[in-house]
Amino acid sequence: MPLSALALVVLAGFIHASWNIAAKKADGDVRFVAFTALVLMVFWAPVGLWVGWQQVPLWGAIEWALVLASALIHVGYFTVLLRGYRKADLTVVYPLARGSGPLLSSMIAIVFLGEQISALGLVGILGVVCGVFLIAGGPSLWKAAHDPQQQARVRTGIFYGASTGLFIASYTVIDGYAVKVALMSPILVDYVGNLLRLVFLVPTLLRERPVVAQMWRKQRRYALIVGIFSPVSYVLVLYAMQVAPLSHVAPAREVSMLFAALLGGHLLGEKDRGPRILGAALIAMGVMALGLG
Repeated sequence: MPLSALALVVLAGFIHASWNIAAKKADGDVRFVAFTALVLMVFWAPVGLWVGWQQVPLWGAIEWALVLASALIHVGYFTVLLRGYRKADLTVVYPLARGSGPLLSSMIAIVFLGEQISALGLVGILGVVCGVFLIAGGPSLWKAAHDPQQQARVRTGIFYGASTGLFIASYTVIDGYAVKVALMSPILVDYVGNLLRLVFLVPTLLRERPVVAQMWRKQRRYALIVGIFSPVSYVLVLYAMQVAPLSHVAPAREVSMLFAALLGGHLLGEKDRGPRILGAALIAMGVMALGLG
C-alpha cells in the first residue's frame, strides 16, 4: 500500500472514531440516521454541486446502478446494525461487524476482482481482525456458556454482527469498484449515494412528526457532528482505494478501533484494559503489515 494511501486511511480512522463517539452518545435509531443524512445533504451541498455539475450529467446506466446499489446496501446496513443493537449486546454485534466486514471485502476483492495480496498482507488482515475481537472483549464474550438465555443472546448477536459485516463488505466492494474501475469521483459516490438513501429514510421522519421533532431537539448536536464529519472519513477511504488495493484498504480502516481505544471514548463500554491494549497493538501492527505488504 502506498504511504499516501496509508496516510489517508489513518486520518480517516481518526475521524471515524471521533464521529462514532458522537453517534454512540446520541443513542438514536434509524431516525437519527435520517437526521445525519439530511445534515450531510445540506452542509456538503456546495461541494456536491460543484463536483457533480459536469460529471453527473455524463453518468450512464452503470454509474447510476452502482450508486443506487450502494445506497440500498447502506440502508440495509444501518437497519440490520440498529436491529442487532436492540436484540443483542453491542459488544458482540459491533466487533463482529467491524471484523468480518473488511475480511469479507478483502476476500471478495482477491477472488472476484483479481487483486493480489502477499503473505505479509494476509498477516496484516489477521492482526486487524484479531485486534478488533480483543478490543471488543475477546474470550470474555463466551463466559456465559452455562446460561441458556445469555447463550441465545450471544448467538443473536453473532447473527446480526456477521450480517452487518456482509453489508459492510458489499458496499465496500461496490464503492471500490465505482472509484477504481468506473473512475467515479469518491465525493459523488458518497454524496449522491446519500441523496438516494434519503429517499428511503425520509418516510421514517414523516411518521409521528411530534416525536421526530422532539428527537431532533435532543440529538441535533450529535447529528451535526456525524453528518458533517462522517463523509470526510469515508471519502478519504474511497480516495485511498483509487491508489491502493481494496484488499489492503478495507482491513486497514479498522485502525479507527485503535483511535477509539486511545481516545478513551469507551465506544464498546469495555472496562478490561488488558485485551483493549493488546487489541490496539495488534491493529497497529496489522496496519503496518498491510502498508508494507
